[in-house]
Amino acid sequence: MKADIRFLDNPEIFCINQIPAHSDHRFYNSHHEMQAGVNSLIQSLNGKWKFRYSINAKERPEGFYKESSDTENFDEIIVPCHIEMAGYDKIHYVNTMYPWEGHIFRRPAYSLDGKRAEGTFSEADYNPVGSYLKKFDLEEGLFGKRVCICFEGVEQAMYVWLNGVFVGYGEDSFTPSEFDLTPYIREKNNVLAVEVHKRSTAAFLEDQDFFRFFGIFRNVTLYAKPVIHVEDMWAKPTLKEDNASGSLALDLKMSFLTESGNMIVTLKDDAGHVCFKKTVLVKEEIYLEPEEIENVIPWNHHNPYLYLLMIEVFDKSGNLMEVVPYKIGFRRLEIKNKVILLNGKRLILNGVNRHEWSAKSGRCISEREMKMDMEIFLKNHINAVRTSHYPNQIPWYSLCDENGIYMMAETNLESHGSWQKMGNVEPSWNVPGSIIQWREAVADRAKTNFEIFKNHTSILFWSLGNESYAGDNIESMNHFFKEKDNSRLVHYEGVFHNRIYNETISDVESRMYAAPEEIVRHLEENPVKPFILCEYMHDMGNSLGGMKSYMDLLDKYEMYQGGFIWDYIDQALFVKDEITGEEVLRYGGDFDDRPSDYEFSGNGIVFADRREKPAMQEVRYYYGLHK
Repeated sequence: MKADIRFLDNPEIFCINQIPAHSDHRFYNSHHEMQAGVNSLIQSLNGKWKFRYSINAKERPEGFYKESSDTENFDEIIVPCHIEMAGYDKIHYVNTMYPWEGHIFRRPAYSLDGKRAEGTFSEADYNPVGSYLKKFDLEEGLFGKRVCICFEGVEQAMYVWLNGVFVGYGEDSFTPSEFDLTPYIREKNNVLAVEVHKRSTAAFLEDQDFFRFFGIFRNVTLYAKPVIHVEDMWAKPTLKEDNASGSLALDLKMSFLTESGNMIVTLKDDAGHVCFKKTVLVKEEIYLEPEEIENVIPWNHHNPYLYLLMIEVFDKSGNLMEVVPYKIGFRRLEIKNKVILLNGKRLILNGVNRHEWSAKSGRCISEREMKMDMEIFLKNHINAVRTSHYPNQIPWYSLCDENGIYMMAETNLESHGSWQKMGNVEPSWNVPGSIIQWREAVADRAKTNFEIFKNHTSILFWSLGNESYAGDNIESMNHFFKEKDNSRLVHYEGVFHNRIYNETISDVESRMYAAPEEIVRHLEENPVKPFILCEYMHDMGNSLGGMKSYMDLLDKYEMYQGGFIWDYIDQALFVKDEITGEEVLRYGGDFDDRPSDYEFSGNGIVFADRREKPAMQEVRYYYGLHK
């Protein structure tokens, strides 16, 4: 298939030639590399790239991906980085409205009149394009192997070429897009070209309350598959009701270019003692039936105990081909008598909503900043996080596993501006709604979220997204999660606005900003689902007063199980003040951005530079009462 600019306008085209989503497991050539923390199968492409900014698709250097193209007039940009943070385009914050409202009339394809809306983005006068070029030689550890590329995050639509050949297309800004480069790659003088468009039909699904950036903002990595390779793994640890024994099942998908041999699967506890070991024959699909595990230590916030699952893969001659380590925990999540229980005890969520944010680099954040967030969580008795409102960087999930943070893992979906206008519910052109042409796009987002993160013990809830109303398409997402995974609950708040789907979407009753007396009325009407606040205590300005009124409900109503403060961190950026020359924090509206929700970007219990606000004292005290 050839690249076509019209992909941008069609909600039914959201990925081309992508590798199917799979588990986020690491793999190594040998135990030595694994223990040394090095990996000869990995090559980072982060760093300096050639770059050209264009105001729209008509102005872009259309043939720049050709090996013979002239790039003398290209600039340089660092990857990963938002294009706006590199000095191009304009910084823009807006909450519920689509960013083009008031500038141009635009409606989703197939919504109001059933038409395709051709040219909506591909022919727009303003839809910036970033043209990226990276020349590289393959590192020796990748020679002669199947080589793939992983883009961990690209906003919002991208076309990829290698050595002049179209490789593929992807949307879904916050989940990895991977492509097989094997047919096109060479050892020396490779030319990778990536064309990133700020907006496509995905813009209607990514209307989160945040700054609207674009570009390659997460890591870009090449990886080589060993000749026998674990393509996907799903570890299924189960904790029995005695909280002292359990079982472990394992599903694997394999690929191999040589005759395979056996695989050794081992489970070790934190002290290195072997709890389970089994040798199995390698084949394309492997299903290990549940094996009994004795003397299990349950995982929870107070004791986030993890076991090491090790998979060693051998060829027919007994040579080690691949080593896959993964840390897993045993826990049991269930609803009994309309109360959520973790390991048999009532679950209480002392949570926060957390955007990924850096005051210096926007949503392009470092592992150091993630670790700072985790330290702040633990210091202030925060035990839960909602990944508002998109999948986060992969290391964050492991940090939550290791530190016992209960996670609500959100799918990348928010279409707020398509159904709520000036505060009123008006879903006449809501997407995804029940429009069949939008179904596969959101189903793919749900599937990708699940497949990548399914092994993380910390995930207690799959969330279908945020503030997208409710319809048949979100209902189908709910069905997907329920059919795939009975070890977790499914969350979605939007049925509050469309009760037709009350019985078919969400295992919990979820509300935003319900007053304490409203919660009391609801709970005393004998509801059928446990109750949580997916957003509450909106921390804007000198707020967070009244938290006691919510926390008192935990002692009065078992079905009330806490919630997630909105939100954790201010979205603000460091800029140099034009008059004083000092570095200051600027919020929405400070960049001449319109439409804007101005200082609404500042709702955190920490400032954008991670200094704790006075409101954190309330959090630490009241969350500490129910830790």
